[in-house]
Amino acid sequence: MNRGAIAHMPDSRYCYCIKPGRFLFRLQVGRDDVAEVKLHFRDKYIPVKLMDTRDATPMRRVARDACHDYFEAELTIDVVCLRYFFEIIAKDGQRIYYSNCRFLKEAPEDNDRMFDLPQNLREEERFVVPQWAKNKIVYQVFPARFASSQAVPEKTWYKAPMDSTTDLKGDLRGIISKLGYLKHLGVDVLYMTPIFQSKSTHKYDTIDYYTIDPSFGTTEDLVELVDKAHGLGLRVMLDGVFNHTAPEFFAFRDLEENWETTPYRTWYYPNGKPKRPKLRLTKPNYKCFGYFGGMPKLNLDNEETANYFIDVALYWLRTAKIDGWRLDVGDEVSHYFWRKFRTAVKGEFPDALIVGEVWHYAADFLQGDTWDSVMNYPFLNAAMDFVAEEAISASEFLDELGFLRGNLNNACHNVLWNLLGSHDTPRALHRCGENKEKLKLLAAIQLLLPGMPFIYYGDEVGLTGGRDPDCRRGMLWDERRQDRALLAYYQRLISIRKDNPSLTAGGMQEQSFDDAGLVIIKQGELTLLLHGRAGDIYLDEYRGKSELIRGGSFNGILGGYQAAVIKE
Repeated sequence: MNRGAIAHMPDSRYCYCIKPGRFLFRLQVGRDDVAEVKLHFRDKYIPVKLMDTRDATPMRRVARDACHDYFEAELTIDVVCLRYFFEIIAKDGQRIYYSNCRFLKEAPEDNDRMFDLPQNLREEERFVVPQWAKNKIVYQVFPARFASSQAVPEKTWYKAPMDSTTDLKGDLRGIISKLGYLKHLGVDVLYMTPIFQSKSTHKYDTIDYYTIDPSFGTTEDLVELVDKAHGLGLRVMLDGVFNHTAPEFFAFRDLEENWETTPYRTWYYPNGKPKRPKLRLTKPNYKCFGYFGGMPKLNLDNEETANYFIDVALYWLRTAKIDGWRLDVGDEVSHYFWRKFRTAVKGEFPDALIVGEVWHYAADFLQGDTWDSVMNYPFLNAAMDFVAEEAISASEFLDELGFLRGNLNNACHNVLWNLLGSHDTPRALHRCGENKEKLKLLAAIQLLLPGMPFIYYGDEVGLTGGRDPDCRRGMLWDERRQDRALLAYYQRLISIRKDNPSLTAGGMQEQSFDDAGLVIIKQGELTLLLHGRAGDIYLDEYRGKSELIRGGSFNGILGGYQAAVIKE
């Protein structure tokens, strides 16, 4: 037995409260190493001689990755403090006990040599996410390029490739006019990149956080947009750029103009009077985003600065009734600030969804004390490697998903933003080499698995584009330019997702049928088939079963880059 692969800590990843009185326990072991795991537990404060509270329950394997299997069990308890340990039986019959981070040959009897779970403490630290958000579908809009209330020449609107400065006159009223389209598509959440005053088209260099950029409209336009979206059953989220500002933001401007007397030195990280570099890659004498002098970094450990931006977040939640924030460059801001941010936001708006931008594994931000979710770039990487690049096998793809399932708090799994691209990445279709069959398979992976599928505007009608800024082209509104069959396919997937909630319920049992390219994921009475390679594959065991995607019976043949949902 590989003892080095065994891990458990009594923290918010391995042992935590699901709801009052209900707790989850997780144990990591070596892959294919363990046949059986039992969770043993007892009351800490009641002596066995007085009342025997000792008990045990089997644990089940819920996930696996390249190196590990993950076992879980749930308990209903009502105690002051629970003590527990694990009995692990290897496939070769070897039996050991894991207790208080120690390996034992015999089951421990001394409470002080067991893991500890104070019930009230853990219940107070419970990770609570907004119930409305679970498994909902997000649609990202880049406001400057999505829709305009003004007449824009086709030659301008459909410019390709796109540069960073072309003005397509996209605005909030244009977005309002397309809310019906979003409702018909079947999405649930509209997320807009920054809409506050800025000189750029992307608006990630904010000048005034309390003013809608005039090119987009007014506060009244935003209020109307949110109100009409809510009337259609759509939620609305804004982009919060709290890591950095524009140099024209009042505090940084005062640094530049009144260096000797400014009260804002502690709002940033200046090394002397700020000097904006003339060349793009010249490192400025102040901290900033990506060494770009046009985005000076804020010092959010400074209480006055932190309170200012928390007030910004609360202002728009109150004024426009938005449903949450996506937080730009969230991983470059301290946990200290995000804890304050969460406490303030959730204290007044407990149903507000807080999602951080981070491009890597982010368990430290998903402990229940900062964010509810993240933009799930590990999902994007796994899906692209499997389908677009054909760089990993079916089992390796499942391993990538299994790592997240086995290591993140279960509360966040159904609210992870599972994206295939964004305003920061090449378009999904572009990464597929313009192969729409591959894009359709990626859409099936995205829309038929647990989490919050994140559709980047235009993917559903075949919009393509390379790296930023080319990925920010004008939305394809002319139906002659749209791939209507692709749009119908997206709508079909969304319909299947919403009509079959067991697909996203979690607890999936998966297996790799053909390690070259076939993934089989079983969810109750439904089986999801994903074929990530060219050429037909024969699956006689499913012949004649109901196939939901194509609305007929499965004939036993799954074509290259195809998906099927089989109903038993």
